[in-house]
Amino acid sequence: MASLPFSATSFNSTFIGFNYKARNPDFFFIRNSSSFTFSRRKFCIKSVASDQKQDLKDEAQVTEGASLDTFVPDSASIASSIKYHAEFTPSFSPDHFKLPKAFYATAESVRDSLIINWNATYDYYEKINAKQAYYLSMEFLQGRALLNAIGNLELTGAYAEALKKLGHNLEDIAREEPDAALGNGGLGRLASCFLDSLATLNYPAWGYGLRYKYGLFKQYITKDGQEEVAENWLEMGNPWELVRNDVSYPVKFYGEVISSPEGVKEWVGGEDITAVAYDVPIPGYKTKTTINLRLWSTKVAPEKFDLSAFNAGDHAKAYSAMKNAEKICYILYPGDESLEGKTLRLKQQYTLCSASLQDIIARYERRSGESVNWENLPDRVAVQMNDTHPTLCIPELIRILIDVKGLSWEQAWNITQRTVAYTNHTVLPEALEKWNLELMQELLPRHVEIIRMIDEELIQTIIDEYGMEDLDLLQEKLKQMRILDNIELPESVVDLFVKPEKSSVEPIVEAIESTEEDDVSDEETEVTAEEDQLEEEEEVDEEIEVPLPQVIEPNPKLPKMVRMANLCVAGGHAVNGVAEIHSEIVKNEVFNDFYQLWPEKFQNKTNGVTPRRWIRFCNPDLSKIITKWTGSEDWVVNTENLAKLRKFADNEDLQSEWREAKRRNKVKVASFLREKTGYVVNPDSMFDVQIKRIHEYKRQLLNILGIVYSYKKMKEMSHEERTASFVPRVCIFGGKAFATYVQAKRIVKLITDVGNTVNHDPEIGDLLKVVFVPDYNVSVAEILIPGSELSQHISTAGMEASGTSNMKFAMNGCILIGTLDGANVEIRQEVGEDNFFLFGAEAHEIAGLRKERAEGKFVPDPRFEEVKAFVRSGVFGPYNYDELMGSLEGNEGYGRADYFLVGKDFPGYIECQEKVDEAYRDQKRWTKMSILNTAGSYKFSSDRTIHEYARDIWGIEPVVLP
Repeated sequence: MASLPFSATSFNSTFIGFNYKARNPDFFFIRNSSSFTFSRRKFCIKSVASDQKQDLKDEAQVTEGASLDTFVPDSASIASSIKYHAEFTPSFSPDHFKLPKAFYATAESVRDSLIINWNATYDYYEKINAKQAYYLSMEFLQGRALLNAIGNLELTGAYAEALKKLGHNLEDIAREEPDAALGNGGLGRLASCFLDSLATLNYPAWGYGLRYKYGLFKQYITKDGQEEVAENWLEMGNPWELVRNDVSYPVKFYGEVISSPEGVKEWVGGEDITAVAYDVPIPGYKTKTTINLRLWSTKVAPEKFDLSAFNAGDHAKAYSAMKNAEKICYILYPGDESLEGKTLRLKQQYTLCSASLQDIIARYERRSGESVNWENLPDRVAVQMNDTHPTLCIPELIRILIDVKGLSWEQAWNITQRTVAYTNHTVLPEALEKWNLELMQELLPRHVEIIRMIDEELIQTIIDEYGMEDLDLLQEKLKQMRILDNIELPESVVDLFVKPEKSSVEPIVEAIESTEEDDVSDEETEVTAEEDQLEEEEEVDEEIEVPLPQVIEPNPKLPKMVRMANLCVAGGHAVNGVAEIHSEIVKNEVFNDFYQLWPEKFQNKTNGVTPRRWIRFCNPDLSKIITKWTGSEDWVVNTENLAKLRKFADNEDLQSEWREAKRRNKVKVASFLREKTGYVVNPDSMFDVQIKRIHEYKRQLLNILGIVYSYKKMKEMSHEERTASFVPRVCIFGGKAFATYVQAKRIVKLITDVGNTVNHDPEIGDLLKVVFVPDYNVSVAEILIPGSELSQHISTAGMEASGTSNMKFAMNGCILIGTLDGANVEIRQEVGEDNFFLFGAEAHEIAGLRKERAEGKFVPDPRFEEVKAFVRSGVFGPYNYDELMGSLEGNEGYGRADYFLVGKDFPGYIECQEKVDEAYRDQKRWTKMSILNTAGSYKFSSDRTIHEYARDIWGIEPVVLP
């Protein structure tokens, strides 16, 4: 269990920690001795940073003999706790109490309360041995934790007052916190929303991830476009984490597999590292439940440091083992263009899986006591793989059960299938992970053996299902469904195809007929028997073998691959998509063969976002209005109450309050943009936002080309004409392009070049501004989303699995323009078709449109050709955009032919934007649309999503602490 973040040493009577609205709060203090005792009745607080004393007996909140079950910490006790940490757990020199030091002391003060609740939560879970879900993800995009934690603990006001007494403002303190660099986009943000909901809803669960030292990267925008530098989020330490040096597990790479005479497999030799646990407590909202995010860091034992080599001057050799281990957790998604990069990525994935599974198994054994029944593991453990990155959980769990715990293959395979489940997040073929078999064989030899066995099980299942009468059908099924791609069939399966087949020449079998049987001599009988035997042998010789179907034969020119998504589907008991349209594509296209085989495995779990972080805490102005008009704050945990706003959507008083709140948020955005980019924008303009990972399928290129079109038209008009034709807009972009994704970085460059030109054009003025916000992250989103009025979710239909930022925008009263893609479909259904700006081709049309393009039948709109020519003209600077514009041209070929259909959807997009302008001019109509977006967003709470996972996939129940 969690240990306290301090040791008992000799110092004065000092306040150490507290619990909010404590129900059995475990309030504790250190007394004047070399050890500390827990007091649950009478206590005094002394500030260690000043001589002031505060006796809580005089505060009427806690009196002699009062029960601490009703204690609520006040600002004085909080201030004392902050002062204690400033003096006794400092990360800074003792001279001053400036903002950075104040933040760390404040965070450590909050952490004390979280640890108490964390310990209480897991003590109780251990006691009752509740079934627990474990969520494995390569990303957890947490964002800042301070305001979220004190908000969940209902201590925001008390902390604000305490910090004011100490000479600081809570908002200033909160801005000192760096975003945890543990994720990139929607995948990681979803995982973090799920943790918040799991804690709030009192579900027993843990998250598992990696503790990236440098994150993805910090993004700078220069004259050359995006530039990347390492994140520095851990430079000053992380006040929220607790290193668990006593919780570590060995992780092995390379080596070989040997078999004992009894057939027991052992993985020996190779490279050994150690994964060490760092725990981050995750509090629920208005509940004592505090769950855990366990992050793994990697190292090697000190003896791996080659002291002899170091003393001989070969320093690189001396610490090579240390660096090889440490670099596993350096950055998220290291570039995989090289073999070294691929190897590092695979090491990351296996480290996450191996350390987490070993930890899960150890916890299960501890809870089971002396009688461990492995058949019951799925009744106590649910493992969810967030996308294909944790796929190695499947062979790793089997390895542990067989090689370490001594179970049979049949037992281990059955247990694994009942324990593990898979969430699919993509329909993009390149995102359905494949690993080179030779690389995996070298790095994880035992796991390749196990994967081969799983592949063999799957092949046998396919043969059992479809039989061998229709070999063409069977060939196609094996080609699509096998885990091992372009790899020979296992021998046991090959034997099934090699069937003896009789020759067309019938053997001559003559009966010996004699009317005088008694006259046949013994010699004649022996001759006849020999002839019969020869005839039988001749018959066998005339049998032939059916050759293996050619389609199944490996192609030596192609690499041998392991298809991780297929392994996920075969090895788990549930497969879910993350939006209704996405789940249908998963069933009908991506995994259709598997769906036909196991329809019961496939489910939909539409994503959601936590309403605590994404409206209650980041948009307090709007939250107060919602609370007033819905009658209570219950909507924060029961978002269906947001629907009550619908009946007030035309109410002038609500509309007036709504517009005022939106404008205050826009003023904050304008101030932020000026601080971050230097651009001054008018808060009375429409704020049009697209913030998400930069990718061609998300079509930031369509957005900026639409802006270029508007700019060109403005330049062709007189001042009066453009003022009458266009609504003033501030077009805001944010997002990171992956460091090696050249085309995405070109898009970033174009956006910034357009902004640099437009924003300095005196003729245009405030009518149009284009701003790219550098280093987009959760904290930036928390500022931009509340102030947004139009949000762009314009991906090529059928390519976005779900999206979650669209949900955050709708929840904050922002109106969406988008395609029928991902969760847009369901959002439009809930908020109403009249309150969503729709354009673009639909998912079922995409394949036909690409075929039309390949056949040379597509005729681009003249306006699209006009925009491309304008970009190429050099009006936005000297950068050569031929490659970027060329990707939108031609009929076929890699990097050409407009694969994401920007040109096809361009006319509909700019015409839809004209409808946006028309609606925005009528502010009464626009405000009603905004209210109805918030009212219709109730479905998209991650609380609803988690309830569905818990009920339909994990089989866990809420556990409310006593």
